[in-house]
Amino acid sequence: MRWTRAALLASSLTVLLTAACGAGPSQRPGVAVEQPHGGPGPAVTGTSTAPPPPPQAQVPKTDLSWHDCAAPTFNLLGTGAPPPGVIFECADFSTPIDTGGTVLGTFRTGAVRVRTAQTPADAAPVVVTSGTDRSTTATLAGLVSGPEATILADHPLVGVDRRGLGSSQPIDCLFEDTRRDLADNGQFTPGGDRVDATAKLSQDATVACQDFLQPYQAAYDAPHAADDIEQLRKQWQVDRIDLLGTGNGTRVALSYAAKYGNDHLARLVLDSPETVGADQVTRTEQQVKGAEAALTGFARRCADLNCSLGADPRAAITDLVGRAGAGQLGTVSASALTTTITAFLGDPRADQTAHTAELADALSAAGRGDLGALQALMTRETAAVGSDGQFVSRCSDNQQAATPDRAKQLENDWGTKYPVFGRSAASGLMECSAWPVVQAPRQPDKFTLPVLVVGTAADPVTGGDGPASVTGVLGAAGARTSTLQWQGWGHPVLSHSSCAQQNITRYLKDAELPADGTVCPA
Repeated sequence: MRWTRAALLASSLTVLLTAACGAGPSQRPGVAVEQPHGGPGPAVTGTSTAPPPPPQAQVPKTDLSWHDCAAPTFNLLGTGAPPPGVIFECADFSTPIDTGGTVLGTFRTGAVRVRTAQTPADAAPVVVTSGTDRSTTATLAGLVSGPEATILADHPLVGVDRRGLGSSQPIDCLFEDTRRDLADNGQFTPGGDRVDATAKLSQDATVACQDFLQPYQAAYDAPHAADDIEQLRKQWQVDRIDLLGTGNGTRVALSYAAKYGNDHLARLVLDSPETVGADQVTRTEQQVKGAEAALTGFARRCADLNCSLGADPRAAITDLVGRAGAGQLGTVSASALTTTITAFLGDPRADQTAHTAELADALSAAGRGDLGALQALMTRETAAVGSDGQFVSRCSDNQQAATPDRAKQLENDWGTKYPVFGRSAASGLMECSAWPVVQAPRQPDKFTLPVLVVGTAADPVTGGDGPASVTGVLGAAGARTSTLQWQGWGHPVLSHSSCAQQNITRYLKDAELPADGTVCPA
């Protein structure tokens, strides 16, 4: 049927049943800090017998049909030439639209494998998902763009793109003007109230995408993404896999753990996790806090480099965002500008701090009235984080949405509290306001695998409050957890900290968790 706005509003009430400044990868080892909240118990001595480690992941018996895709992928992502020595391969596989049989048919799911000539051929791959933050293909391309990716010395990494993202079957459901106006949070639409304008745009976008996707419009949430990973395991014909989720990908990883983990997981790493069970306002404020902290780290590095933003880069950026919000930067809206800055700060390139001048020069030129470099950067970052597939999946994951009245209140509160990102984030709460409410994903209720959780307070994508909620949920399910904290800024930690990679590699080997509260320096 055709979704009308009235039907849409009714359906939205129905539950569907179906800061420190980092300077690149740190070579220094982690150090333990005080006040651990759990983690591994004391060493076993005497005649006591330590429990055996969990079973290992296996090498695929029937692999995908991989082919080299380095040059076209890096060219598409705009990240420069592929790094020498890295083998970057792509493949795809078919996944059921719905494993429960509610909707028949299959999707094409994209995958990427990253390794070097020295990566052991008999090492089990680590499956990686970055969820909706950006394609997992982009996350892995970013990981290998830095001076090194130490984890590849021990394991190949296999990324699975979420439905509608990256090399998975794409979604093109929005009209161009709706897509553009949503990105602007309705700043240039008649009427002047950005919250109301964004809510109206959400209705238009939801109708368009629900019509485009039916009858499988409910198949884009995190549990369905977990089903795609399970299909990969089956195709490999292995009993257990190692799984690493970053950002929103931790939601997918936890869904996999809840549905399949006790039987089919060997290791689970949650890097920069989202907060579990929080409402939309809480999650968004945590992200904004992380973005402000990351911007502070960026500004310090920028000042140290005598960048073009001057002696106080943060003040210069705050002023520029204010000018954009006042309509003084032509067609550049405050929302599109802050999205670009956040996406740049959260870019997974391992050498991201080496690109400080790229953002600084684009912003300083815009401040002088030359928008060319900024608009090119906006185009690149919007392609990475603002696709139709991301709109659909983010809205499908959204829980406990904010009301327009609450968003209007937060425009003022957050605009004062978080001067760069707060106001746009508040009006952006309405982007998914019309999307039909979905059932919250089930969390693991019985899970005994040791789990490594990694995070940083200066995370511009998810914020820094997720690890505590994740360890609480897993601890209640019976799992031992350990949290490793990186002192730098950026997202995900995996891309930016060799110390974190070393701890992850040790954990993958024998499920040995680092001391809870271990710190990896920036």
